Amino acid sequence: MFGKGIPGTMDCAGKGRGTRCTGPATRRCARCGAVAYCSVSHQISHWGDHKQECQRLEQQMESVGVLNDFPFTFSEEATYQICEKQETRCSFLSKRGLHRAGMWMHECRCGASCASFNCSGSKDGWNLSKEFCPCSGPVSQISEDLDSWEDYYNWRCIPLKSPVALLLHWPLTIYHATQVIGIRRLNPELNNELKIHYLGPEKELMQLSVFGELLALFPGMRIHVELVGPSIPQQRDGERISISKYACCNKNECFCKSSSENIILGSQTDSTSAVTLQLHRGFYHDCYKDIVKHTFPDLVIAPNAGIAAYSSWLPTIELMKEINVPAIFTDYCEEACHLGASCIKSVTGCPLRLPVQLNPFRQPIVVEDSVLFLPCYSNCFLFGI
Repeated sequence: MFGKGIPGTMDCAGKGRGTRCTGPATRRCARCGAVAYCSVSHQISHWGDHKQECQRLEQQMESVGVLNDFPFTFSEEATYQICEKQETRCSFLSKRGLHRAGMWMHECRCGASCASFNCSGSKDGWNLSKEFCPCSGPVSQISEDLDSWEDYYNWRCIPLKSPVALLLHWPLTIYHATQVIGIRRLNPELNNELKIHYLGPEKELMQLSVFGELLALFPGMRIHVELVGPSIPQQRDGERISISKYACCNKNECFCKSSSENIILGSQTDSTSAVTLQLHRGFYHDCYKDIVKHTFPDLVIAPNAGIAAYSSWLPTIELMKEINVPAIFTDYCEEACHLGASCIKSVTGCPLRLPVQLNPFRQPIVVEDSVLFLPCYSNCFLFGI
């Protein structure tokens, strides 16, 4: 039901039950309200399967208000109004001058259809004015753990009408993952390196500049991120990228564009770079032996993993059990995580080390036309082994 990419349009839950669907899926389950059918006959034929999940989905539907709870001034527009077809991702971005612009290209359907992962996006900045984006270092280092988007925006002195969280959910989810497994507070004097294996990147490949925020989130540390996945183009396999500063704003006179620090992304030539990204094409279980010759991970993270949707996860999960490194998975909704957790348990025979929980740094704009009536957000829930 769930995959790595953006979920598709709402289908009849009983599709493929021997007879063709009679029309659009408009008849919702009266108990959970999370699934829909084209007809009574398809609803009846699907009950044998749905009864196993109906109560669970009903409980998840009761949490819709929590899922949609964000501190931003645009929260209603990005959640309720998109769910009710009053707004779209395209219209949301267009109102802010960000539609199909730079790093924002892949945040709507029309942008996703024409975006190419072959482009490194090395010149892409925020396309926002200085006061709306983190284009330079923070005023002060993190003194306490960041627990919410409001905490982060206050720390970075960004107004809550800024949409930068739509892209910053990638590095902030990394930050939160290290927080929940207890490795964020590494002592720079004892160990100033953090090595992360990042599985299944897709749209992130068009938004690599946002990983510059790791400079602020992990001050005084060298961050190595190995991005591994089949979506990485063949010509980019093995590409090594250094991030020396934060993504730039659109003000020509801003300090973020001055001095020798005006290169955000580039081929790795300086061994002193604080953040290094390395791209690997293929599945993790196939690439692992070559990768660990250089970096054994402190953390493995798989954003929007879709574990239940792809059999290719099975050998990777077996590998994770063997190497016994903390691994965090995220997905679009709680049900996708539940299905993924069931797959993991069947492979490892062990319960989760980190139970399914809401990610406070989920992307604050709902996915259009998700496969359930549950609101879906990129990096919405997380769990770990």
